[in-house]
This record gives sequence, C-alpha cells and structure tokens, in this order.
Amino acid sequence: MTDTAAILRDVVAAVRAPDLERAIDLAERALADGVEHALLLNLQAHRLEQRGRLSEALANLERARALSPTDVPTLNALGLCLARLERHQEAMLAFEQAVASDPTFAPAQFNLGWTAELAGEIDKAKAAFERALALTPGDPAPLARLAFLAARGGDWAAAGALADKALAAAPDQPLAAIAKAWADLAGGSFAAAEQRLRAVLALPGLPPLDSALARGLLGDVLDATNRPADAFAEFAAANAALQALYADRYAAVGQETAAAQLAWLIGHMKSVSRKAMPTVRQPTHIAVAGHVFLVGFPRSGTTLLERALAANPRIVSWDERENLSQAVRAYMSSPDGLQRLETASEWVLDPLREEYWRRVAASGAAVAGKIALDKLPLNTMKLPLIARLFPAAKIIFAVRDPRDVVLSCFRQRFGMNPSMYELLTLEGAARFYDGVMTLAALCREKLPLEVAEHRYEDLVADFDARTQAVCDFIGVPWSADMRRFAETLVERGSATPSASQVARGLYNEGIGQWRPYRRELEPVLPVLAPWIERFGYASS
Repeated sequence: MTDTAAILRDVVAAVRAPDLERAIDLAERALADGVEHALLLNLQAHRLEQRGRLSEALANLERARALSPTDVPTLNALGLCLARLERHQEAMLAFEQAVASDPTFAPAQFNLGWTAELAGEIDKAKAAFERALALTPGDPAPLARLAFLAARGGDWAAAGALADKALAAAPDQPLAAIAKAWADLAGGSFAAAEQRLRAVLALPGLPPLDSALARGLLGDVLDATNRPADAFAEFAAANAALQALYADRYAAVGQETAAAQLAWLIGHMKSVSRKAMPTVRQPTHIAVAGHVFLVGFPRSGTTLLERALAANPRIVSWDERENLSQAVRAYMSSPDGLQRLETASEWVLDPLREEYWRRVAASGAAVAGKIALDKLPLNTMKLPLIARLFPAAKIIFAVRDPRDVVLSCFRQRFGMNPSMYELLTLEGAARFYDGVMTLAALCREKLPLEVAEHRYEDLVADFDARTQAVCDFIGVPWSADMRRFAETLVERGSATPSASQVARGLYNEGIGQWRPYRRELEPVLPVLAPWIERFGYASS
C-alpha cells in the first residue's frame, strides 16, 4: 500500500532543502503510482510550465484546486498559469480566491496587482500593490509597480516619490528607475532621465521587458532633445527585443495572426451586400440613455476624447476593457462564424448582450440612466459584431494624421497582444493600419451604422466646438465640466498608454510629430498615402 503521508513528507523536505527538481521528480513518480494531492499536481504543473506546456499545467492546477479549493499555493500557481495564457480575468479571480483564503499571503496580493494592471483595472491593481506593501513594508517590488502606475497616469509627483523609496531599498530596481526617469522626462530634466535610463540598460541580467521599456523611454528622451535618428534607433531596438520575446506566442507557424484575421474580415465584408437600417431597434438589457462605441486605431486621440466626454455628467465610460470577448469567440473566429452571425436569432444573441453589460457592470461603471461610452480603438475590427448585437449604438470613428498614428504606434510601449504585435515593425504597423482602415470603410459602406467621424487635430484646435459637435451627435447637452478632463483623468487613473499625455491637458505637440522622422517613414508612406488623402491631410 502506498504511504501517501511518507511521500508528502519526502516531497516537502525536498522543497524546503531547497531541491525543487528532486521534489518534482518525487511528485511525478507519486502521481504515476496513482497518488493524487494538490501539492504533487502543483509541482508537476511547475515543470510543465517550464517546458511551455501551459494547457497541461492548467489542467493539473484546476484538478489541484478541485481537490483543495482553499489551498493558497495552488490558487496562486493557478493564477500565474492563467495569466501566462492571457486569461487575465480568470487569473484575477484565482488570486482573489487566494487572498480570501489568506489575506496575509503577500505574493498573491502582488500577483493580483500586476494581473489587474494588465487587464486595465488600475484601481484594483493599485489597491493590491498597496496591500502587498503593507504586508512587506519597504519591499521595492510593490513600490516600483506603484511608481510605474503613477507615471502611467501622469501623477509625476507620486511617481517620483514612490520610485525614490523603491530605489532607496534597492538601487538597481529597474522598474523604479524607469518610473523615476519618466518623471524626470515629464519635468524637463532630460539629462537626468537619459543618464538614469542608460544606467538601467547597463544592468547585468536586465529582464527583456524592462530593457524594452527603458529603450523606448530613452527614445522619448532623445526625441525631446531633437535627436530623431538616435530616438528611432532606440524605438527599433526596443521593438526588436519584444518581437523576439513574443514571436512564439503571436507569430508561430500555423497560428493565425491579427493581420491574417484582418485579411479574412476584409474579404468577408467585400462579399456581403449592403444592409438596410433595421426598422426595429434591439433594446439594451440595462436602462441606459444611450450607447456609444468610440473606435478608430490606437494613438488616434481616443483617450483625449473619451476623457473629455467622461467629464460630462450625462456620460459614463470605463477604462479600456474587452467586453465583447464572449461574442468574439462565438462569431469572429472564422468567416463561417460571421455568416452564422447574420442569421442568428435574437434569443441566441441575447445572452451575449447580457454578458457584455455584465462585464460593463463589473468594471464599476454606473451606466443606468446615462450614455454608456465604450472606448476601445480596435473595436473597429468588431464593427460587424457591434452592428448585429447593438444596432441602436452610435459609433464615433476617431481619425488622426496616419503618419503620426503609425509613428506613435511604433514608438509606444503597449501591453502585448496579437494586434499590438503587428505594431513592432514600422512596415507591420503601416500595413495593419491600412487593413483596419480598409475594414472600417467597408463596414461604414455596408453595415447599418450611425457613424460620426472625429478628427483629433480639430479637437486640439477648437476644443469647445468639437466637443459640442460630438455631444450633439450623442444627444446630450455640452458641459463646461468637459474642460476639466485632465483633472478627472488623474483622479480616476487610467491604464491606457496615452494617459500620461492626456494628463497634461490640451497641447499641439502631437500634431506633425512625423515630420522629423520623414526619412525613417519613407518606406511606408506609399501604404499610408490613400488614407492621408482620404482623411484630408496635406501630403507634405
């Protein structure tokens, strides 16, 4: 008879030795002999993850949770595995369960923080990092993440102060140094920022993500000091490192890329007939006064407009969230899915609408009686789905000079996903932009969408007039509170890459940023030329 207790004693002793490899060997032999225990499954999952077999590791960890639903190490490991699979909402739930089982387990608090940050739930991330810090006072890791969150939101005083505390505890903490350099850059201390970033890049064993962040920010410093060629080289180096890091995940042989999905979406829209505006509008499943999707392309000024609109007391928005994911899985994984969408009955679609509003409510947005504003630029790719699920919704389509958009995307440090992977090369960014604009044009031509085009440069030139026009389209009175958008951004916090810039308020430096990079952009200008002309921008 197998002595389970003796096996577990041997495994625990090996873990504490520490001799993790022996512990895993013992766990695998025990599992092969039919012994099942959460610790054994957890250890085997660790080896599976190391070998890139994430789905198998997840199965182990889900079985371990079934055996021991409140085991904190299992829940923490499950959350980490889910996060690596980019199932961030489920990962957060696992970490929240771990925290509920043991609120004093600091690693789960910290892991909940960075997972919430990746999911765009900044308030939740900040609270989790603060709890982790309270459990481990002076720990530079949560201090650094809090500093970085403050920098992302444009709260430069807090970013600098938190980074200083982290660096006092760990002078080589890279993320804290990056946050401090970001605050230096915002304050005009360019030499200090450059020196700090070059020191970060000289650190031995610098993690690839931190290296890419530092290089990208160094590019911003060089740009601010009128060294565009050097800046572009840093942006390119940062992106090349990220491309290598994520190639297996987003560009593996046999895996559909975002560009490939976009290609068949365009093909589908070319093949469909023009749809008439429906005579009966599908009501929403929540008592909103109206429903608006703000779409376009990343770095097209959507955050600026969203924050201005959100300052209107009649409008409620939330940080960028993927609220249509269940519907996307059901109908946007293949052209066949889109064909099924066209003939799907309302009773089949209603649960997807309800799931969308459930996710909105989970964001904390109190939309009852208000205009619900959903801002996610690349929801442009989901316009066929939006038109079918929410035919009463209005669409604001954001436009900015395509050269500024593509350059800004190339130099931006986005959280990685299949679409953002396309932006890591200048050619990839230009072709992805061209594809998204082509799809948008087809959707506007063939789908029964009520669309207003919004131009970023017009908003900067005449804020009141442009926001009045958007309010007229949405159907709400204009409010002078909208001029306070920068203050409300800092108050609320934001996960978007544009947040730190929008926190500055209105400025026109974002217009014509492409000009110093004309030589670098030359290879992709033919791809962008049709859109430069279509949107009415000067060719030079």
